Amino acid sequence: MPTKLPPVTRYLLIANVLAFILQLLLQDETTYALTKWFALWPVGHDVAMEMANGDIAGIGFRPWQLVTYGFLHGSIPHIVLNMYALYMFGSLIERVMGQRRFIIYYFTCLVVAAFAQLAIVYFFEPDRVFPTVGASGAIFGLLGAFAMLFPREKLMMIPIPVGIPAWLFVTLYGLAELVFGVTGTLAGVAHFAHLGGLFAGLILLWAWGVRPPPRRDY
Repeated sequence: MPTKLPPVTRYLLIANVLAFILQLLLQDETTYALTKWFALWPVGHDVAMEMANGDIAGIGFRPWQLVTYGFLHGSIPHIVLNMYALYMFGSLIERVMGQRRFIIYYFTCLVVAAFAQLAIVYFFEPDRVFPTVGASGAIFGLLGAFAMLFPREKLMMIPIPVGIPAWLFVTLYGLAELVFGVTGTLAGVAHFAHLGGLFAGLILLWAWGVRPPPRRDY
């Protein structure tokens, strides 16, 4: 388990926690001020969406939301799970990649995840007007990097009570996200954003020449 956090991972954790605190402080009975401006709103709903009492629920899609949505979260369990994964995987991967490449990797996964979510909503859910928030797209990218760099390290997937190799864990997780996304299971979760972040990370690693370590037979 990581002890001393490298700088980029530390700052990402701090930024996410501070943003969530601001979300809580700036909320009122009808809407969340930060969500209105900085969540990822669907393309095609650029006219400000009004609620029944006349308050503005969202401003529609804006380019900066491709990044800012990844620092907002919908609930305490949401941010706790994402930040725990960032703490566990981000610190290790940053040490392996170095700060510069880790920043490029993290935000590439985050932005590609946003594009994947926007595309799915635009083409298959055109009537959806709900925003997307969360760092999960980037977190799935980190999971992909962990599976690529440490494929035989053991991870646990609920409800499986035993550790399974990281490459198999991420493969099963990705397949589950695909099935959930296609079937509409677990509505309200951006399954295709998760997949977008995962595949963006794997493609970027491949472009950088990163390959799984050779298998050792004992």
